[in-house]
Amino acid sequence: MQYKVRLTVTHNYPGSARSGRHLIRLFPANLPGRQTVLSRRLSVDPQPVEQREFDDYFQNFTTLLVHDTPHDTMAITAHARVNCLRVDDPGLNIAPPLSALPYELDRVQKLEARSPHHYLGKSPRIVPDRTIAAYAASQVNAQMTTVDIVRAIGSAIHRDMTFDPLATEVDTSAREAFALRRGVCQDFTHIMITGLRALGIPAGYVSGYLRTRPPEGQARLEGADAMHAWVQAWCGFETGWMEYDPTNAVEPAQDHIVVAYGRDYSDISPVKGVLRTAGPHQYSQAVDVVPVDEGA
Repeated sequence: MQYKVRLTVTHNYPGSARSGRHLIRLFPANLPGRQTVLSRRLSVDPQPVEQREFDDYFQNFTTLLVHDTPHDTMAITAHARVNCLRVDDPGLNIAPPLSALPYELDRVQKLEARSPHHYLGKSPRIVPDRTIAAYAASQVNAQMTTVDIVRAIGSAIHRDMTFDPLATEVDTSAREAFALRRGVCQDFTHIMITGLRALGIPAGYVSGYLRTRPPEGQARLEGADAMHAWVQAWCGFETGWMEYDPTNAVEPAQDHIVVAYGRDYSDISPVKGVLRTAGPHQYSQAVDVVPVDEGA
């Protein structure tokens, strides 16, 4: 399936920003055997004095933007075309039981970007929580493989949490969102990561785009698609990484377009930076994920 992706992010500053430096992670990733980026284009207003592209530590495509003149707004529009290949059924579940996972981890001798060892302990947005740990443990039995456990915890979070975009903010912790039993995809994902790590299963954060489908008989609304987040979990030396979307209780397929991988949201936030300004600012975004055969 080939998609055209367009995202517009707008920042409005009540007091002019005198300067700014931002890291942008908005473009789909090139993932051999899964998705291929055919084209990408970034438009920024006002024009930055410096714009540079590089891969971050986790090998995510990143753009640095630098502004050195006063501006009241910043608008970023990313255009991309990406070909998402069919995700085959993983077949036989050969993942180890939880009790054997430490021995599987010992077989990983390198600390590369995708090494599971990066995804076991605390990270900026993931800290141990007894309540979430107990909740995760309650979903497990001795007969389960690690893949079974990932699916069970993700399904339980989907069942017990309510999607509510008004309940939390971008800086709400997993502990706070779990206490509310409400939140958005970022909250569902952080809660699941916290629970999996508590069990000793390496888990991280995936950012991307999700193609949404309008109710039957209704037209697709422009800008109504979304940036999305879901979980990656390491399930043993042979099985490797799997992904699970607890917001929708599915394993990602062609409607999920990967942008970046990290330990949590702080590693791969879509727009991250510093400004010289005063007062709060307003943020908005509009996303379109459109199959090519449906037009732009």
